[in-house]
Amino acid sequence: MTWWCTGIRWQDGRPAIGWYGQGRGGRMSELAYGQRIAFAARGQRHCLGVWRAGKRTPCPTADTVPGRTGNAQCPECARLDRSFSVAADTNAADPRTYRVYLAWFGPGMVKVGITAEERGSARLLEQGAVTWAWLGRGPLMATRRTEELLRAALGVPDRIPYARKRAVRAHLPAASDRAREVAELHARAAALAGWPESLERVECEVADHAAVFGLDALPGLPGPGRVLTEMLSGGSVVGRLVGAAGPDLHLADGLVVDTRLLAGWELTAPGDEDVTSVPTAQLPAASAASAEQDGLF
Repeated sequence: MTWWCTGIRWQDGRPAIGWYGQGRGGRMSELAYGQRIAFAARGQRHCLGVWRAGKRTPCPTADTVPGRTGNAQCPECARLDRSFSVAADTNAADPRTYRVYLAWFGPGMVKVGITAEERGSARLLEQGAVTWAWLGRGPLMATRRTEELLRAALGVPDRIPYARKRAVRAHLPAASDRAREVAELHARAAALAGWPESLERVECEVADHAAVFGLDALPGLPGPGRVLTEMLSGGSVVGRLVGAAGPDLHLADGLVVDTRLLAGWELTAPGDEDVTSVPTAQLPAASAASAEQDGLF
């Protein structure tokens, strides 16, 4: 049975590696800071199909995906995915309650966005937001209009290139300074006219993910060539995990592994071509000792 990696997943505020086995659904391998991880890619990188309503539909053509793309989907599955996408404004009839948020990634790097209320702070963890606060809650289109209002009036974007977030992560100002920047922008947003009547305002309560991400243990900014840009068949990664933020795994030697590039690969123990691929470290929160013995996550 082959299990394909689906990249990092944040569950209950903790990082985990997701797996998909056709006909068997998905599984998770929780990660613990301080554990040794080791894995190698085998075969080809495959399209993971489409995730919809809590279920994954396999790619009908079992297509392969280029190693450098951050999305483990073939063009056809990607098009189908976007046809149901809130971000692409193709699912305006979504009846769920949504929230508007401010997300801070570094000095002067704040974005505005929306997320389904039922997801809690998962979207903020997935984006690598260090500090953040809710602004309001309400119907989808009301939160979308609020997002557009804030972008135009405050000059904050709805997207920040991921390389910029990663470049400042290891050297951030104090928690009080970043909280103050978010609180000041929250106050400016709250003072604006033109908020939709159907949107409920949310008082400013600044939250911080530095401890969740393990930022205090990062060895510094990644040097040249220390960010994984492509996974190749037979290529391996070995090291001690010290932190995780957004899709990134940070290793003690300074290597940063973008797990979006692991999605779609079958991962095995390094140097063992006969190992059967399974969701690695099936025991929850694998210890450093068990991870080293397994030779995987």
